[in-house]
Amino acid sequence: MLTRLLNACHHFPGFVYEGARLCEATQSIEIDVRPRKGSKPVCSCCNRPGAGYDTLAQRRFEFIPVWGFAVFLLYTMRRVDCRDCGVKVEALPWANGKHTLTTAYMLFLAQWARKLSWKETAQSFRTSWEKVFNAVEWVVDWGLNHRELGTVRAFGVDEIQYGRGHQYLTLVYQIEAGCTRLLWVGQERTKESFARFFAMIGKPLCEKVEFVCSDMWKPYLEMIALHCPNALNILDRFHIVAKMNKAIDEVRADETRRMTRDGYEPVLKKSRWCLLKRQENLTDKQRLRLRDLLQYNLRTVRAHRELILNYFRARKQFSSGVVEGLNNKAKVTMRKAYGFRTFRATEIALYHALGNLPEPPTTHTFY
Repeated sequence: MLTRLLNACHHFPGFVYEGARLCEATQSIEIDVRPRKGSKPVCSCCNRPGAGYDTLAQRRFEFIPVWGFAVFLLYTMRRVDCRDCGVKVEALPWANGKHTLTTAYMLFLAQWARKLSWKETAQSFRTSWEKVFNAVEWVVDWGLNHRELGTVRAFGVDEIQYGRGHQYLTLVYQIEAGCTRLLWVGQERTKESFARFFAMIGKPLCEKVEFVCSDMWKPYLEMIALHCPNALNILDRFHIVAKMNKAIDEVRADETRRMTRDGYEPVLKKSRWCLLKRQENLTDKQRLRLRDLLQYNLRTVRAHRELILNYFRARKQFSSGVVEGLNNKAKVTMRKAYGFRTFRATEIALYHALGNLPEPPTTHTFY
C-alpha cells in the first residue's frame, strides 16, 4: 500500500518503487527504488540523459516519516558517460547533490520550522537539529537564487541587537503596498556592511529607489545619500521627536547664553514647555511667551526643518512603522529559538521567516 501511495504523490518517470519492508530493530521503513528498464541516467552537470557507465554503492535517502516510523528510499546510484561532461554521477529527481534528505522531506521540515522552533521540529519528527537546519538552509538558498527583486520603489533599514554586548544586525525590508519582505541581512551596522546591500541589488536598481525609511544613524544616512541619489530619505518620526526634544533643550540653552551675551532679554529661559506643548494646551501666559520666542531668529526649527518635512513630502505614504513591525517579527523569530549561536543560523532563520522566498516545485504538498 505504501508504494501505491508513493506512486500517487511522489512519482517520477523513469523510476519504480519495488517494495517496502518494516525494520523493527531500527523502527524504520525501507523502500527499494530502481530505474525503469530502458531509462537513461541524467548527467548531474548538464542535466541531459546519457549512456550508463557503471553503478555505485547503494544510498539511503530519508523521506517523510509515516506513523512514527522513519522512511528511507534505497537506491543504487548510476554513473553517466556524458559526451560533454565525461563520467558523472546521475542526477536524481527526489534529491539534490549529496544531501541525504529527499527534497520533499526538506520542504516538509522547512515548512514546520516556520511554525515551531528548529529544536521542536526535530523532536516532533524524531530527527536532529542539524537536519532541520540543513533543510531550512537549502530551502532558503534555493529561494534566494530564484527570487526576483524587480523594481524596489521603497525600502526601510534598521538595526536590531543580537547576541551579547553591542552586536547588531542591519536589516533591509521592502515596504511597498502588496510587497513587504526582508531583502537583506547584514552583520554589524557599519558603512562597509551596508554597502554590501547596495552591491547586491546593483546600481541600476539603486537609482530607481524613490523612498527610503531609516533612523538617524549616521552611516545609514551617508550610504543612502551616496547610493540612492534619487530617493527621499524619510526619517523615523520617533527618532525625530526624541532628537528634537534633546536638540530643543541644547539649542535653547545655547540661544539663552547667546542672547544674554548680545544684550537681549533671555526669553528662552524657562521656556521648554512653551515649545513642546500643543497649541490648544498652552496657557495665556505661555501663549504670550511663545509669541515673543518666535520673534527671534532661532536655530532650533531651521536645523531640523528638512528632516521633518520629508515625511510630508512623501504624502505620508511611507514611515518606519512597517519597519518596526517587521523588526518585532525578527525578534520573535530569534526569541523562539532562544537565540542562535552563529550569524549564519540567524541569517537563515530571518530569511526563512520574513523573506517571502519562492520554494522549489514538488510533486505533492505534504503539509
